[in-house]
Amino acid sequence: MREPDGDRVPQVGADEEIGADEEGASASVWRYAMARRAYVVVDAADYFAVIREAMEEARERIFMIGWDFDSRILLEEGRRWWQKGRHQRFPARLGTFMLWLVRRRPGLEIRLLKWNFALFKYLTRGTMLFDVVRWVFNKSIDFKFDSAHPMGCSHHQKIVVIDDVFAACGGIDMTSDRWDTPEHLPTDPRRKRPNGALYGPWHDVTMVMDGPIATALGELGAERWKVAGGGELAPCRPREDPIWPGMLRTEFENVEIGIARTRAKYGDCSQVSEIEELFVEQIRRAKRFIYAETQYFASRAIAEAICERLLEEDPPEFLIINPRSADGWLEQVAMDTARVELVNTLDHVDRKQRFRIYNPLTTEGTPIYVHAKLMIVDDEILRVGSANMNNRSMGLDSECDVFIDAARPANGHVVPAITALRMRLLSEHCGISEAEVAEGIERHGSMAAMIDALNRDGPRAGRKYLERLPLIALSDAERAVGESAILDPERPDEMFEAIERRGLFRRKGQLMRVRLMRKLRRNSKR
Repeated sequence: MREPDGDRVPQVGADEEIGADEEGASASVWRYAMARRAYVVVDAADYFAVIREAMEEARERIFMIGWDFDSRILLEEGRRWWQKGRHQRFPARLGTFMLWLVRRRPGLEIRLLKWNFALFKYLTRGTMLFDVVRWVFNKSIDFKFDSAHPMGCSHHQKIVVIDDVFAACGGIDMTSDRWDTPEHLPTDPRRKRPNGALYGPWHDVTMVMDGPIATALGELGAERWKVAGGGELAPCRPREDPIWPGMLRTEFENVEIGIARTRAKYGDCSQVSEIEELFVEQIRRAKRFIYAETQYFASRAIAEAICERLLEEDPPEFLIINPRSADGWLEQVAMDTARVELVNTLDHVDRKQRFRIYNPLTTEGTPIYVHAKLMIVDDEILRVGSANMNNRSMGLDSECDVFIDAARPANGHVVPAITALRMRLLSEHCGISEAEVAEGIERHGSMAAMIDALNRDGPRAGRKYLERLPLIALSDAERAVGESAILDPERPDEMFEAIERRGLFRRKGQLMRVRLMRKLRRNSKR
């Protein structure tokens, strides 16, 4: 990821910083802002190292927003206070590192905001309780549990803002069970929980940015901090020198980035569903393909939009990377059952075989858990954030996505970089080089055809691979749960609505019509 020596990054002028801020915002976009540089960090091993280095450059404020935090994690695996008898330059453990930072740099403040439900997890996290106590007695560190949402909602954003000049937004929480490398080894002794127990391969993605986009994300965070009871948070003082970790190269330069949000109606806060609107807009815009990585595939609105495209004479290709199964029993009941119903319905209208869901596996066939939330449209749109393709992310949980769109006036140069990122991700999942990925797509005509050819032409042993997601057979009870979306509602008020008025198959939707077609066809064969 290192930036080549002598690579000078042009400075963005004041007119550019101000002019892109609000122009063009709509029901699907909160704000546009310029970024001097941006880079998509793949997997948490690199991300934790990037954030550690960026935090060391902080002067005024480190603002961290997340679904969960765990102060026991190591920011760089294998580093300790003491190693081979020599004192290290910094502590690797997150909780100790934060205390070290504020003692080392007087005037620096650290603000942490996380979902209040995860408070109960802290009771079982041993030394993390000790860290929280130490933070309470340090005036430079302030920790808030966000409970400003309706019952059943969660605070799901994953954002870091440093001095309002550097920011990260994506799917990676600063917590345990996240660290992994792009190699996704079947077993890796470094991939362990704070208690020493090992966990499985984990794939994730986050975008890091510098420039005015960080100021905008800082404002978004300050608004949420106030709603959560933290009071006013003044903007940081202007800083001329940028923060850009030395391990990063510049993937995108001088680009305009859009920000989209989800927020449930609560108190004085209105309902915000920009993310849902943006998903539908971008799916409808696709001409050639959509490549997506998502933890869930259970959104009625997204499936409706895909269904409309698959019914066209020449639909785009849809390739989705999903985990084999959701993480946790309740998530499996809610998300996996809905996924089966949606995929079966879409398969019914997919006459051109343009819709595929794959699961990544290690060299030994171990499923890799996909926690990433990423979408690429025609190599013209790159979208990274916290929102999954499920109903909750459309209108219930607090979410934040960032995206780069080649159609914006400042972004005409981004297509090659987005293409390169797509090749990088497919290379990671398929266990072949980026050049081989590009050649395979060219030869076979599509991403799915390239993947199928790989799985057909050679033995799987010795490299990672993608396989078609196996769909489980549902019982009548499981099918009813999936169709009702009772555990994955789109809006807070739906939790109290009659089941027949909500769910995946609403009366006026395209999915409902396809479902009726499926039933008629099944009945005619009896």
